[in-house]
Amino acid sequence: MAKEKITGAEALMRSLVHEGVTTLFGYPGGAIMPVYDALYSYRDKLNHILVRHEQAAAHAAQGYARVSGRVGVCMVTSGPGATNTVTGIADAMMDSTPIVVIAGQVGTAMLGSDAFQECDLVGVTQPISKWSYQIRRPEDVAWAVSRAFYIAKSGRPGPVVLDFAKNAQVGMVDYEPCNIDFIRSYVPVPKADPDAIRQAAELINNAKRPFLLVGQGVEIGGAQDEVRRLMETADIPAGCTLLGLSALPSEHPLNMGMLGMHGSLASNVKTQECDVLIAVGMRFDDRITGKLSTYATGAKKIHFEIDPSEINKNVPVDVAVLGNCKQTLSDVLALVKPNHHEEWVNSFAEYQDRENEVVIEPEIHPAEGPIKMGEVVRKVTEMTANKAVLVTDVGQNQMMAARYFKFTECRSIVTSGGMGTMGFGLPAAIGATFGTPGRMVCLFLGDGGMQMTLQELGTIMEQHSPVKIILLNNNYLGNVRQWQEMFFGSRYSFTHMMNPDYNMIASAYGIPSRTVVERAELEDAIREMITTDGPYLLQVAVIEEGRVLPMCSPGNDVDNMVLDY
Repeated sequence: MAKEKITGAEALMRSLVHEGVTTLFGYPGGAIMPVYDALYSYRDKLNHILVRHEQAAAHAAQGYARVSGRVGVCMVTSGPGATNTVTGIADAMMDSTPIVVIAGQVGTAMLGSDAFQECDLVGVTQPISKWSYQIRRPEDVAWAVSRAFYIAKSGRPGPVVLDFAKNAQVGMVDYEPCNIDFIRSYVPVPKADPDAIRQAAELINNAKRPFLLVGQGVEIGGAQDEVRRLMETADIPAGCTLLGLSALPSEHPLNMGMLGMHGSLASNVKTQECDVLIAVGMRFDDRITGKLSTYATGAKKIHFEIDPSEINKNVPVDVAVLGNCKQTLSDVLALVKPNHHEEWVNSFAEYQDRENEVVIEPEIHPAEGPIKMGEVVRKVTEMTANKAVLVTDVGQNQMMAARYFKFTECRSIVTSGGMGTMGFGLPAAIGATFGTPGRMVCLFLGDGGMQMTLQELGTIMEQHSPVKIILLNNNYLGNVRQWQEMFFGSRYSFTHMMNPDYNMIASAYGIPSRTVVERAELEDAIREMITTDGPYLLQVAVIEEGRVLPMCSPGNDVDNMVLDY
């Protein structure tokens, strides 16, 4: 039977459908035009979201992937279209987010000639992706797409880049779908070592002061239940990384809060006092550890990790348990004995009470003065029954949202962790609405990040994407301003912002909006936002010189936290 001949561009469409793709984010241009022409006939199967900038396509794909657990896809043209995605690719690599970026490229006969909008995208993105490959022949399309999706979603997830030469798009091919689930040189999930499993269980069983660090790998691996079982069986308190916050219910009695620079005082102090430190799916980032030479020096350390390159990279460990943490935790649980650490668990309360009195209560329930960021965040999470998806931009808005938002469901936080990309929030929130269409998506961002990807209000307008935008406007680049206050003698060098009229901008895009200046209006405005169908912009004028506290200053011991200054 004769095979059907189709173009490489249509082979891409069929391969995407074969991979189960239903949504992609993109922006057309010259070198990708044959693909967009093929897409025209697949509009019933592939929902293409036209963004307003290629960086937003990558970030939207990230937001989609983070909440759905599926691979996010974006499609752009060559040259500047492709290079505009680089920030999103690097961000996805740092935060282990599975996306596939498909970029147009000049024909192979023109490669190396400095043709119009030619760029060595493979060379640019190899250091910041799991795999970067140039498709030069239509015969390679199905294979490359299948391999790309397998690499992006397997093991430790990450971004993959396909550079699609124009001659491969228009050339004809006998199409056959491809299914790749094995690559000889690629071991996505290392085999667990039974000795490591036994050693980990033994350390946990004999611990007097165990402490569990919950990272995003718990969410990626679907190991939330196993983590809770370990905590509850062995009576182990836990702290969460920024990206791991929704892996545990915020109100779980053994959840002691966020770790790291702006984390909870109790979690950071007790990290230094524990005798067994159990890290699951996290990479010992510098914002978590503080000064490495003094980090948890009295503790035996167990590291559950899927990526061997993370073992002993920053913090030497006593037991490395390689593999998918869902399986390895289950194996360890079979050997863990029920235990009680009542005195140890209760010892966290002293530090929780102190932080609550000095930092939290004044932030979420101020007696007077301007509105504070923390009180806005807490009010929003309470009025959405702690069930919304939290998306943040980067800066003070991010840290305040992470500290004061509450989580009851998994995969509920989307933020730029490793890269700290300002402008991430708005497009990522758009992607999140498509990744989990039944849930409310609440985006917190500052006036600085808002203006970096402001054009994506056009995408929201066209798609009627129901993003609830909470703009915490302090007229500053708040995080930089705080560091200038703390470390540079309050010399606010180019951090004050002149802002436009955001309500007029929202109106121009057909997005309902409201600005709150007085505390008495806040609750009614939030209620209006969450009951309005579709998108909404709520701008809140917050205290200009607000501070995110507690804070562990860079280079200090992780338990050396400033509560006030």
